[in-house]
Amino acid sequence: MPRLREVPRAEVADEKILFFYDRLFGPDKDPAVDHGTVHGTPGDWWTVFAQSPDVFRHAVRGFSLYRNASLDPLLRELGQGRAGYARGSQFVFSQHCKQMRSLGMPEGKIAAVPHWQISDCFSALERAVLAYTDGLVYDGGRVPDEVFAVLKTHLTDPEILELTYITSLYDMHATMCRALRLEFDDRPELVAEVEIPAGVEVRDLSADLSGE
Repeated sequence: MPRLREVPRAEVADEKILFFYDRLFGPDKDPAVDHGTVHGTPGDWWTVFAQSPDVFRHAVRGFSLYRNASLDPLLRELGQGRAGYARGSQFVFSQHCKQMRSLGMPEGKIAAVPHWQISDCFSALERAVLAYTDGLVYDGGRVPDEVFAVLKTHLTDPEILELTYITSLYDMHATMCRALRLEFDDRPELVAEVEIPAGVEVRDLSADLSGE
């Protein structure tokens, strides 16, 4: 379950939040109890973000912004999907794989997003978009001139700005989903100490491994 309380329908007064509760869950359902959106997701992103109507509205405006961008939507989705993968968000990566599919991207390309570096199915521009995304997410904006040069060859300055903003926005969404354990990112920590079996004594590992 998410780390923050989900807001039930009865407590919602904001019209924008109620609109999405109705649209995504159905007018006869309480999304905080009757989990499941029309897209097959749990839906707790919406019920947790309802904690702050201002944050909710700001986030939804971001969705509208990228829908109206001049950037090719397939390039946009490559950035969003790769950002989700790079940040380790099951939810963001999964949702944008589905969106790429809905826009007609070939299955081979969708499957190759995790290992794009060794795939030959992407164009030079698509590879630059994926490399740019890695620079934004993995390297905090450190992008080689050679990558940027390819973007400049194929895209206008406004399109590059849109790509940068939208990809960075989804890096943020991926981070928040993991931190708050929303949607498909409601998963336990994978890295934990593995306890030694009963009967095995605690020893000085460094001494044993060095042969002392």
